[in-house]
Amino acid sequence: MTFSSFFLWLLLIFSVISFHVNAFSGTYGINYGRIADNIPSPESVVTLLKAAKIKNIRIYDANQAVLKAFSGSGIEIIVGLGNENLKDISVGEDRAMNWIKANVDPYLPGTKIRGIAVGNEILGGTDLELSEVLLPAAKNVYSALERLGLAKLIEVSSPHSEAVFANSFPPSACVFREDVSQFMKPLLQFFSQIGSPFYINAYPFLAYKNDPEHIDLNYATFKSNRGIHDAKTNLHYDNMFDAMVDAAYAALEKAGFPKMDVIVSETGWASRGDENEAGADVKNAKTYNKNLRKRLLKKKGTPYRPKKPVKAYIFALFNENLKPGPTSERNFGLFKADGSIAYEIGFTGLVPSAASPSLHSFKRSANLHSSVVLFVLNLLLDSVFFSLLQILL
Repeated sequence: MTFSSFFLWLLLIFSVISFHVNAFSGTYGINYGRIADNIPSPESVVTLLKAAKIKNIRIYDANQAVLKAFSGSGIEIIVGLGNENLKDISVGEDRAMNWIKANVDPYLPGTKIRGIAVGNEILGGTDLELSEVLLPAAKNVYSALERLGLAKLIEVSSPHSEAVFANSFPPSACVFREDVSQFMKPLLQFFSQIGSPFYINAYPFLAYKNDPEHIDLNYATFKSNRGIHDAKTNLHYDNMFDAMVDAAYAALEKAGFPKMDVIVSETGWASRGDENEAGADVKNAKTYNKNLRKRLLKKKGTPYRPKKPVKAYIFALFNENLKPGPTSERNFGLFKADGSIAYEIGFTGLVPSAASPSLHSFKRSANLHSSVVLFVLNLLLDSVFFSLLQILL
């Protein structure tokens, strides 16, 4: 075997290990929502994310323009199979196959689609019919991926809201709601079999907003505080985010899935809100997101799972002006609609702002030659590995 052949096989083995049901290779990702008519183009978003060194994103659909724009970027994407599609996909594997062939397969391997989120916050909601079709839909998506040789490259999952829990305080007492368990346990059994993690949307902001009299704002935003003590585990928590993650681990353990990983699919803090939305202001949003970013970049675990680095997707990339609901819903963005930063937490915007230098200056100082070489190598390696993996798997 020649050196070049050996090198290719070595990299191929590494690829299989790295991408086996692993849609999130880092610890800090972001949700790229687009319910707006004034945000930057997908091409500009790629530039923004690269400048911010964000390599993992979630989108809530499989938008063609977005997936094309991210081709060759190296950014790993989880695409969304919307709630409105679940009933159709649950009917048969052929429906799932058609969806994947239209929305996923054409963009591989240039666009790094690493996961499909089947639905969003279904269980714990009011639509019983959607709860019933979630598992069949997820199974059909996975079966279609298997037939296409993509099941070891693309993870199948489904994000949940805190509404799936009966209680979450203290963390060790957390358990799934009784009416949710009939759907949750079979879903977890399936995800356990295929190696998928448990995705939870965890918002200390929402907890504080709903009960500001009894929740310490410092505890919710990672600032110095007395914290809480969990008597059952004898663990101390100095922030609500870690407590929410460990509550999910406790619920999984009680349901019979102690080895399943927890990933936070959404978390964030609103920079504006209505009068009755306690804590929704720029100061608190900046404090939460700045401290959360520092916490995630340390790649450390929680008190209950100290050896499992916490991974989270921040909500959200932009303020989305067309989102319905209270004012806070339109003001979770780390960036404003024009691409400038909403507040300073260490990122650079697309355009100058009072708190940040422009991305134009950043790009002038970059080494263009190195960027082009890396882009080409990334695209070539992805193509080679993808072809070989499909043959071998």
